[in-house]
Amino acid sequence: MSQIYDDNNIFSKILRGEIPCHRVYEDEMTLAFMDIMPDTRGHVLVIPKCKAVNLADLPLDYGAAVLATAQKVMKAQQKVLGVEGSVALQLNGSSIGQSVFHYHLHLIPTNLYNISRDPAPNKMANHDELAALAKELAHQIHAK
Repeated sequence: MSQIYDDNNIFSKILRGEIPCHRVYEDEMTLAFMDIMPDTRGHVLVIPKCKAVNLADLPLDYGAAVLATAQKVMKAQQKVLGVEGSVALQLNGSSIGQSVFHYHLHLIPTNLYNISRDPAPNKMANHDELAALAKELAHQIHAK
């Protein structure tokens, strides 16, 4: 059963500017920002600027835009954090662990796939550290 989009979900509020975030990258169709409850240092979320609960609801043009943004962020994560890759994780539905019902892609930088996901992240990250890392990642994305 498909979930009805809630205009008051936290990502919708972030897109409207009602809740701050540590922006890494933004364009007309997407926003990438630091996860405040990260699985690893440098964990970034990429969201579309459209109403979509999960992958089944996501218009294809926004899906392509999310993937293009994800590529930029992943390349920046590799350079800034010195990791070989990232786990790209996307959950569809509460039974599988989706907790915010606005489509989002997790980009979790790592050298090894050893991440054990807890349905509730353990702790909030330091906002000063998130802001500094977001700035480094954004600079790397825009570097020529």
